[in-house]
Amino acid sequence: MPKQVTNVAADDALTQIYRLANDEGEEVIAARLAERLELKPASMAGMLARLKRDKLVKVDPKKRVTLTSEGFRRAENMVRRHRLAECLLVNVLGLDWWQAYEEAHLMEHSISDVTEPLIVERLGNPTTSPFGAAIPGIGNASSMSQKRLSDQKDGTVHTIDRVFEEDEELLRFFETEELQPGAIVTITDRAPYRGTITISVANKEIVLGLEAGNRIWVQ
Repeated sequence: MPKQVTNVAADDALTQIYRLANDEGEEVIAARLAERLELKPASMAGMLARLKRDKLVKVDPKKRVTLTSEGFRRAENMVRRHRLAECLLVNVLGLDWWQAYEEAHLMEHSISDVTEPLIVERLGNPTTSPFGAAIPGIGNASSMSQKRLSDQKDGTVHTIDRVFEEDEELLRFFETEELQPGAIVTITDRAPYRGTITISVANKEIVLGLEAGNRIWVQ
């Protein structure tokens, strides 16, 4: 089996730690990681034990999980290849935007050191994925906003920076409502006790649940 596809489960765990910590600014704990990976607690504990053994993660006394330098390198490589695959699927092959995450997840493990630079060249050195996330090693990850739409004030105007890419149904909703990177949104009403936020985008008004608004980052 080719070297790059021998540790799929470990790479998936490392990339989720990377996404939670670097993309979303969240503390990574086992329960949150297990939810993202759809693992039972016992399976998650076993996975973390193996990653610690291989010196890919560290777990502090408060049970917070962080990547070691080698774990970060591996995670960054996989995230880069995943986002390049998304660009290839959407921009070259014409795949529907909302389908790109799942399909790219199938492809990321098969992109090698040989094919990666060819994909980058064919794509014209893209810096962001179709969902607005920086491509590690090409784009500037520090430029990604940590401001979530659901936290912004009434009457403010924002540009969508990126959206959460791991939920196909949510992505289909975002596409239908034109809530994609680059879209301009105005917050017209926040109703936290009702759990909603009302926004104006593309000359129409949309009522979002705060959970959906929490999946949109804005500039």
